[in-house]
Amino acid sequence: MKGDVSSDHPLRMFFMDVLHDSLSGKLGLDESEDVELYLGEMLVRFLHWDSIYGIRDAAGHPVYEVAEMVAEGDIRLRADSFDREREVHRHIGDFLLFWSGVFPEYLKKIKAPLSMDALLDPIGQGRMSYHVASTFDHDPYGHEAAVLRKLSEGFEDYQYGLTLVRASFQGIAMQGWVRGYEA
Repeated sequence: MKGDVSSDHPLRMFFMDVLHDSLSGKLGLDESEDVELYLGEMLVRFLHWDSIYGIRDAAGHPVYEVAEMVAEGDIRLRADSFDREREVHRHIGDFLLFWSGVFPEYLKKIKAPLSMDALLDPIGQGRMSYHVASTFDHDPYGHEAAVLRKLSEGFEDYQYGLTLVRASFQGIAMQGWVRGYEA
């Protein structure tokens, strides 16, 4: 895929370092190495806007509202398989954890008064979506199911950890190490 970030790219290594410092160092979540790896991959994946809005409807259009994503991931409504249900719920968890942790100010846009998501509870829905995805604990999802369970159970801790990661970005930007990007 064009634009992939290599495993030894400095940005990927930076994400892993600040995640470890935030989760293990500052929050004391010492048993979270697998979660750190997962969240690092999520941050790298979400460098691309198309990945943040990676859920597509049947016509191939990006789905922007969480309520619509939930419908896309419901086997009784629009999901054509249980794998699709899992994929969409994992994405909803990632989407809500990312926005609420790294860019919480964006939640105001998501929850705009005339939006389908006006009454959205980002923490509750993020927890629930990670929980749904974690119930798929058979191959090939077994290892990731355990990580998603941790993310569901500790959603607010990991949300705060991502807030600390953002603070690291801002600290670097304030020091002038990042040019051309708004913090």
